[in-house]
Amino acid sequence: MEKKLRTVALAMAVLLLVVEMAAAGGQGPCKMSQEGLNACKPCIRSVKPEENPTDTCCAALKQADLSCLCGYKNSSLLPYLGIEPNRAMELPAKCNITLPEQC
Repeated sequence: MEKKLRTVALAMAVLLLVVEMAAAGGQGPCKMSQEGLNACKPCIRSVKPEENPTDTCCAALKQADLSCLCGYKNSSLLPYLGIEPNRAMELPAKCNITLPEQC
């Protein structure tokens, strides 16, 4: 029963994220464009990730609210979305972007 509740909670969280992105007119979470998110996905996916981010990915990260993104670093939702949290945290450095101290 507990596993079923976790699955339902996860589905609700994903649904809320999708609704939030749609309401923002293609704007993803933390002020990243959908195009930017898509450009960064190959580097942060948990299966066969690419080593280096594209210029589009880095440009999107430069415009993003990094403090907001740091709030997701320990989210249990990321692995379910195919995102490797450790790789995601390495991405700003690969784009020569300094993370906030609190991150």
